[in-house]
Amino acid sequence: MSEDLKNETVETEDPQIVIKDLWKIYGRDPKRVLGKNLRTLSKDEVQKKTGCIIGMREINLEVKKGEFYILMGLSGSGKSTLVRNLIRLVNPTSGTIHINGENITKMNSEQLLHFRRKTFGMVFQHYGLLPHLTVLDNAAYGLKVKGLPKGERYAKAMQSLETVGLKGWEDYYPGSLSGGMQQRVGLARALANDPEILLMDEPFSGLDPLIRRQMQDELVELQDKLQKTIIFVTHDLHEALKLGDKIAIMRNGEVVQVGSPEEIVTQPNDDYVAEFVKDASPAKVLTASSIMDPAKVLLYAWEGPKTALTLLRKNNRKAAFVVDKSHKLLGVAKEKVIEKMIEEGHSKIPAESLMKVTSVTPDTILEDLFPIVTEHPFPIPVCNENGKFQGIVTTDHIFESISPVEEGESNG
Repeated sequence: MSEDLKNETVETEDPQIVIKDLWKIYGRDPKRVLGKNLRTLSKDEVQKKTGCIIGMREINLEVKKGEFYILMGLSGSGKSTLVRNLIRLVNPTSGTIHINGENITKMNSEQLLHFRRKTFGMVFQHYGLLPHLTVLDNAAYGLKVKGLPKGERYAKAMQSLETVGLKGWEDYYPGSLSGGMQQRVGLARALANDPEILLMDEPFSGLDPLIRRQMQDELVELQDKLQKTIIFVTHDLHEALKLGDKIAIMRNGEVVQVGSPEEIVTQPNDDYVAEFVKDASPAKVLTASSIMDPAKVLLYAWEGPKTALTLLRKNNRKAAFVVDKSHKLLGVAKEKVIEKMIEEGHSKIPAESLMKVTSVTPDTILEDLFPIVTEHPFPIPVCNENGKFQGIVTTDHIFESISPVEEGESNG
């Protein structure tokens, strides 16, 4: 199979988590709310008629393996209830949850306990550290509960502490650590078990803004290395946009929109979502792929410098990007450099003669393009992870995309 066909192959891997028609209703005889006369009523109407409270209504979500999935909403929206249903700390009233193909809503207590231990790691807002245990013992606690020998659990715990940047702190007690460091211990404890899925419920909300941003940055870096499936609960829009591959926005126990950060901000489903995201900066969510254009002139190394010079002059250009036969970006060829190649008798454009430039990937957000723009004399080339040239982003594209359109302003 050619490289191009490999790149175009559609991923068919089944989702790791599949939630179907999930309801959670609190109160006496909750299943009566599922009857046809009550299930379509609003949350307030159901409470008034039955005394029951709808915690979640007809949730349908799919999460891919390795995805950073955000559950977002205001207090009372049902996001934390959903996370607790995922591990059946709270049992759903109806519906199913399949994880790795197994229906956890059908598991008995013993099956569920075993499944939780091998599958999940949990990090919550309150660190839950044991103050009389050292950092190392706290990180190893879950492994101790599983019955691992002391040497093995300490080795795993030390590795997880190193992963979260706490090497050298293993003999300290939680009381001597800052809030951010205590949260790292909680994360290390979750990672020590090498879980497939991390559940994180408002883990940074108790931290001051500076430490919170630092923890977000570290989590992004950590996820890039570990590629865990992460379900992350937050009410903070900027946190969701920064961290998430996909965001589900919840309101009154229902999911009102699911999409990428870019889709949520640029294509809100309704007035509620639009109001929710109105203060979001486009620079934090729009990506290079959303604003890039094809290069008007693209030079091919094998066609030689004479053809390149003809194309430059025909299009009134002083320089252009050069690619090889696999469309991999080689650099920029300037007119004077090409003229010198012709004088030297080159039949092809030698890669070593080209000016090297910084490229970005299609998923690079605009905010990360700003420092490149200031030092880049050319449009910014966009290449995939294999270095294959995709298009260009210009300074005008960037600033047009993030500049608000004034009310009544014409596009003409």
